[in-house]
Amino acid sequence: MSTPQELPANWEKTFTATTAEQTHAFGARLAEVLQAGDLLVLSGELGAGKTTFTQGLGEGLGVRPGIISPTFVLVRIHPNLPDGPRPGGPDLVHVDAYRLGSAAEIDDIDLENTMDSAVTVVEWGHERVEHLSDSRLEIDLHRAIGLDGSAEASRDALDFDAEDTDEPRTIAMRGYGPRWANLPALAGPDGGAAC
Repeated sequence: MSTPQELPANWEKTFTATTAEQTHAFGARLAEVLQAGDLLVLSGELGAGKTTFTQGLGEGLGVRPGIISPTFVLVRIHPNLPDGPRPGGPDLVHVDAYRLGSAAEIDDIDLENTMDSAVTVVEWGHERVEHLSDSRLEIDLHRAIGLDGSAEASRDALDFDAEDTDEPRTIAMRGYGPRWANLPALAGPDGGAAC
C-alpha cells in the first residue's frame, strides 16, 4: 500500500495574488471550506506570504487574532472564538517546521493530540508531515522575483524585510487523499476565477 506522501495529487490549481491583502483574503475564503482534521502544508521562500495567508485562514476560521510566524516556538494554537464568524468551529494549530529535520521530530511535538479538533497548518512541512493524515492540501506560495533578484529564490535565503505588498505571488494548491478528491469551489485571491 502506498503511503500518503507517495500518492499523486488529485488536482492542482494555480492562483495569482497581486497584493498581501489578496493573499490574506484568499486564506479567509479557503477557511470557509475547512473543517477540524484538515492538514495544510505551506511552502515558499521567506517573504512569500505564508504567514499572511495563515492570518487570513485564522480570520475565516474565527480564531483568536494575533497570528504570527511560530518560527521560534515551533507551534502556536489559536482557539476558536465563541463570538467569531464560526462559533464552535475548529481551532487553528500553526506550526513552523523549518528547523525540524524529519517526520520523527514532527512526532515529538505531538500534533496528533490536536489534529481531530483543529485545522493544522504546517509551514515548511513538505516531506515531514504527510504521515499525519491520509488527506492534505499542499499550498506553495512564490514571489514573482526571488529574494536574490532572480525568479528562483533559495529556501535558505534570509531577508526579514521581504514583505512587499505590491509584489505578485503565485499560489499553487494541490489536493491529496479522499478529503480533497475534488477541488473546492473557490474564487481566486482577487475574487476572480483561478488561472
